[in-house]
Amino acid sequence: MKKTLVILLTILLSIVMYGCTSSGESEGAGNSSGASNDTGNNNEEKPTLTFGKTPWTSTVPPTEIAKKVLEEMGYKVEEKQGELGVVFTGLSADDVNIFMDYWEPQHKQYLEEYSDSVEIVSTSYEDADWGIAVPKYMEDVNDVGDLKGKEDTVNNEVLAIVESDPAVQDIPKAIDEYDLDMEMTNSSEAAMLAAAKEKIDEKEPVALFGWRPHTMFNLLDIKLLTNNKAPELFPSATVSVVANKELKEKAPEAYEFLSNWRLPIDDMEDMLVKIDEGKNPEDVAQTWIDNNQDTIDEMKGHQ
Repeated sequence: MKKTLVILLTILLSIVMYGCTSSGESEGAGNSSGASNDTGNNNEEKPTLTFGKTPWTSTVPPTEIAKKVLEEMGYKVEEKQGELGVVFTGLSADDVNIFMDYWEPQHKQYLEEYSDSVEIVSTSYEDADWGIAVPKYMEDVNDVGDLKGKEDTVNNEVLAIVESDPAVQDIPKAIDEYDLDMEMTNSSEAAMLAAAKEKIDEKEPVALFGWRPHTMFNLLDIKLLTNNKAPELFPSATVSVVANKELKEKAPEAYEFLSNWRLPIDDMEDMLVKIDEGKNPEDVAQTWIDNNQDTIDEMKGHQ
């Protein structure tokens, strides 16, 4: 009888111990699952970032480079094209997150208007010269003032890009300052360059709006005129990256990369020439990335 009782007690104790062990394992499995969920939260999908893109050629290389790097960092990227005013409206509403080609002082009025929601993140390059340009074969015209008395040789006009672009606002001011018998003729960038090229191919005098970096200096063999009488006009520009102020919180890694952004003006002009020669902009951007990986790593914060 005692032997039977001992056997029953042993069996009962085994059952209780097994139950405790099973419960502990089950709780452990639950904890493991919870840890897995935390890891998943740390690897949340990164947001889609939208770049503003104006019709200017100078917007293309930096946008293509930044897009490719951010894609490698795990971001999805999109583009919204439009004139500068449209881009800044998008930036202010956070429909556009990033714009790679903000020129100051030319575009300062837009940044001031939307300063509550848009900020400068970094500087790409400085000393971007701009103003009235003429072909180099116009050897006796080197300053805007030299056009005085020769207005009819350039058809009494300065060819320029669209009138809504703030960059051209100094042209009428220069015409008035030098009392030139000229007017500003506005069109798209492509139309302006085509009209100037037609004149230059015939070795005819022409005056147009010019800025660096741009392929026009390679394509047309032109020179920018000095502005000795009114040096406050056409001051050298600083070109920067601007973004919606929510970007830092929305995409901190992307913000860090862009805050360290830099792109030498000589590299810009070299890429623009290659694109103008017919090379694919994405391929040109990728070549720059491949040749400047150390710089990219520095801009990414050695990630």
